[in-house]
Amino acid sequence: MSSTLPTDRPAGSIDPKRVDPKLLEILVCPLTKSTLEYDAEKQELVSRAAKLAYPIRDGIPIMLPEEARPLD
Repeated sequence: MSSTLPTDRPAGSIDPKRVDPKLLEILVCPLTKSTLEYDAEKQELVSRAAKLAYPIRDGIPIMLPEEARPLD
């Protein structure tokens, strides 16, 4: 049995740690409608206007304010 590592993905498969750049261009904060900043390290979309960071899980942005982390 072989283990499946991220580098063992077939060509063309989706990387769960990456968000489609085209999706990032059209997403806005659901509260303020302002643009979002992508934080690849934390896997979050940051709304400076709302002072919230929306999580990205398995490559899918969770755009629910109740799921967002308040920024300091």
